Amino acid sequence: MMTDESKLKLVHGVVKWFDPAKGYGFILNSEGGADILLHANVLRNFGRGSVADQSRVTVWMQPTDRGLQATEVVSIEPPVSDGTAPIADLENGIIEHLDALPLRPARVKWFDKAKGFGFANIFGHPDDVFLHVEVLRHSGFADLTIGEAIGLRVVEGPRGLMAAQITSWDYGTRQSDSLFGTASSEDDLDQEDEFLAHVAE
Repeated sequence: MMTDESKLKLVHGVVKWFDPAKGYGFILNSEGGADILLHANVLRNFGRGSVADQSRVTVWMQPTDRGLQATEVVSIEPPVSDGTAPIADLENGIIEHLDALPLRPARVKWFDKAKGFGFANIFGHPDDVFLHVEVLRHSGFADLTIGEAIGLRVVEGPRGLMAAQITSWDYGTRQSDSLFGTASSEDDLDQEDEFLAHVAE
């Protein structure tokens, strides 16, 4: 389908629903009117395989013969939270200070939405990181696929390493320095020590 750039419009909205199995979903247009189709390919071009319902999004949209369609995702913000932890294993203090935890690039080992959990591996770290479906939703995702690249903020939970936040891969790699590479300064060494305090006994 050819894109008529003259008809493109930047719009903000909220995800009404998105089904990764069907490969599409819809956005409620904040300006009113018809819902906007969000196709999985457009979402993948943004580096995401899914998006949680009620996430706030900014997209380029164009009218087509089949209705309004998103052509490019500009930004995704997780659903509005009341500030409490999504699961009991995460203290509210962790959620309030998520930005203080290093963001590490990782890949999904497996994730079962029906069971409500899965595991991922941080590059250079051998241990599995537990992924809970509520943390996933809290981070703005609906599902994860095997091998999907993501960013993780990790803490030591009662049963081992667990994700406190999940981001898209490109965001994780932009924000992250190499955890297990050679530190280039004393500040890098301090950051590594701080991270290890969160993920190791």
